[in-house]
Formats: sequence, structure tokens, C-alpha cells
Amino acid sequence: MDAVDRAAVPPRLIDAWPLFGLRIRTDRLELHLPTDDELLDLLAVARAGIHPPDEMPFGVAWSTVPSPAFERAFFAHHWGMRAGFSATDWTLNLMATTEGRVVGAQTVHAVEFAIHRTVDTGSWIARPDQGRGLGTAMRSAVLSFAFDGLGARAAESSAFLDNAASNAVSRRLGYRENGRGALAPQGVSRETQRFLMTIDDWRARPRPPVEIDGLEACRSWFGV
Repeated sequence: MDAVDRAAVPPRLIDAWPLFGLRIRTDRLELHLPTDDELLDLLAVARAGIHPPDEMPFGVAWSTVPSPAFERAFFAHHWGMRAGFSATDWTLNLMATTEGRVVGAQTVHAVEFAIHRTVDTGSWIARPDQGRGLGTAMRSAVLSFAFDGLGARAAESSAFLDNAASNAVSRRLGYRENGRGALAPQGVSRETQRFLMTIDDWRARPRPPVEIDGLEACRSWFGV
């Protein structure tokens, strides 16, 4: 994947949709809401492969849909999350870049955040970039956004029992096991491990520094 065009988002677009001005940065990566042009870069990374063909790590089997349905569904999902974004039910689908390249996506979602102060997260990483600690860095960055930026009280996550990488990220960051669930992305029930992190868990250990830009302009969009 070639280097991402780092040209600034047009100010008029940020004025109309302040979420495009939100940037979450660490010393390793940046997370931001992709524009339509950047969605093409993200699509190319996803289409190139995220997991072995005989595995399905996601609760919805979107990653194995053949073209051209894959491309239509990919854009429809991202556009739908934008169109349905509200202070009472929001999903922020962030693109992750490092070293000038798109490496994956990190999602954070909440329902009635002003009341529950709870988020859940999900992510995917390009296969060539897996095993480099980027999943941990991406999750840690978005948890900082939730806890330190938005004032969350809890964060939830879950993964299939055989998804060793995702489960390891949760444990590494200090989540606690929180029961079991089940999903059937391909029509067969599979057990999941649920995880929970509270604000006390988050603050119980040092965390890598995170810089959040553009939050004040869109804080009310998250119900805070």
C-alpha cells in the first residue's frame, strides 16, 4: 500500500461534519474518520486479506463476501454508520495509519452514552501488519479517547474463544473476563469470551500518552 495522502481535510467539510476533524494520535499511529477518498485506501487493505480463508474472527462474516458485493457492502456500512450517527446511538469507524500507510480500522460504539458511559470496541488489521503490537496500540488509543476524552466509566469487548490475538490484546490491556456469549457469523453457533474494563482498571496502570485533537468541536455529538 502506497503512502496515504496526508493533505488536510477541507475546512468546510470539518465545519459541516466535525467528526472529520477528530484525530487520535500516539507515537505509533493515528486514528481518524476516513473521507470517501480514504475509504478507497481502507477498502484496498481489507480486500487484500485480513485473516486466513479458513478462519472467521468476526461476528458478521463481511470479510469473505465476494466482489463486487464486498465493495458495495463496505461502503454501505461506513456510509450507514455516518448517516445513523446520533448522540444516543453512535459508531465511530476510525481508520488506522502508521508510517504513512493504512493498516486497519478501529471502531468504538455506544448506546445512550450520556446515561451508561459505556463503550464497546472492535478492530481489524491488515495481515502483513499483524503481530507488530498494532492491535494493542489501536485499542489503547481508542480507550484513552473513551475514558480520558469522553469520560467513559466502562469499556466492553468480546472475541471468539479461538481468536487468540484479540483475547491476548484484551488481557494485555487489563480487561477482566466478563462471562461468555455466542455468535454465528456463518450459521453455526460459536462461543465468545466477553471482557470488561472499568475506569478504575484503566487508571490502575500507566498508559502510553495519547493526543486527541478536534474533540471539543464534536463533543456534543457523543452525548457529553
